[in-house]
Amino acid sequence: MTKTTMDLSELLAKHDQGDLLRSIAEAVLQLIMEADVDGLIGAGRHERSGDRTTWRNGYRERALDTRLGTLNLRVPKLRQGSYFPGFLEARKTSEQALVAVIQEAWIGGVSTRRVDDLVQAMGLSGISKSTVSKLCKDIDERVGEFLNRPLTGEWPYVWLDATYLKQRQGGRIVSVAAIIAVAANTEGRREIIGLGIGPSEAEAFWTDFLRSLKARGLDGVKLVISDAHTGLKAAIARVFEATWQRCRVHWMRNALAHVSKGQHTVVAAAIRQAFEQPDRKHAGDTWRHVAEQVRTRWPKLADLMDASEHDVLAYMAFPRQHRTKLHSTNPLERLNKEVKRRADVVGIFPNEASIMRLIGAVLFEQNDEWQTSSRYMMAEAFAQIDKEEIDPILSI
Repeated sequence: MTKTTMDLSELLAKHDQGDLLRSIAEAVLQLIMEADVDGLIGAGRHERSGDRTTWRNGYRERALDTRLGTLNLRVPKLRQGSYFPGFLEARKTSEQALVAVIQEAWIGGVSTRRVDDLVQAMGLSGISKSTVSKLCKDIDERVGEFLNRPLTGEWPYVWLDATYLKQRQGGRIVSVAAIIAVAANTEGRREIIGLGIGPSEAEAFWTDFLRSLKARGLDGVKLVISDAHTGLKAAIARVFEATWQRCRVHWMRNALAHVSKGQHTVVAAAIRQAFEQPDRKHAGDTWRHVAEQVRTRWPKLADLMDASEHDVLAYMAFPRQHRTKLHSTNPLERLNKEVKRRADVVGIFPNEASIMRLIGAVLFEQNDEWQTSSRYMMAEAFAQIDKEEIDPILSI
């Protein structure tokens, strides 16, 4: 019968320590194939048997890619019939797994130019940049289905924020905005509902993006929270009959720019008194009182407060249980940081499609995590939205 054992000392003597596991794997798989062929033939190598059905006829070389590297195997051949081991029949599966690894590496922030090094580190022979790009395009279908899915039900709250990325356009490197839209429905769940790429200050771009969300079924919008991007406020008024909430965090940074650095803490504490009030009326009274207090020393700050009161305090007219999530775009900050972390590895994107592929895949993963977590908002409080006294001045 064929020898079915192999001494570990023999493997150690023949191979360096770094190749030991690979050698053991090759030896084990080779023994499995030899044993399979013995059973198929009905006799071992050089064995006389009346049950023999055919004879061996040499070997053919076959490589198997594994986490230990590429295993070089010798598949036995038969004079009559054929033999192919079952673990090699799964090669298509392993190839799909390899594609998945490359895709996940790219989504995880490994740039195209580094994927070849990654593949070689896995013990394989490397892969071209064109092949990597082709494999990565398989993500497009999943991302496209996610970003274009129909939206059902009502979505009272929508958050919009922009992350700036670098892209090549006509031989130049330009800065583009990746606009991310997140919404909360009346069940208290939040979802990522859209992604758009374009110039952040262009009203036409914002309008087209918001209309695309509405065309997919975004309905029942009561409040839109965002930073004060040029053109965005007008686009919201054009597309939605909704109130606009200017991000309180971004506004505070702009406000403190009019104050000497040593007075930041005192002035910020004074302004926050308005945010601690129980309702919109008391918040407005406190806001205007603080504005009068700072007018003599910091007139530009007072003017800013006069002009932006209704935008910054808009969230105060909505249910108290939701206000901590409505006054700023902070709920998107962690998401934006993850997007930037993945995008920074790439550096400069070759085109808009590559941005949609990477950022869309990141958003797809994050959205799945949100769906398995607890509710983002108290669902019962949504019934109070229409009962709250909303100042008509708040509507854009």
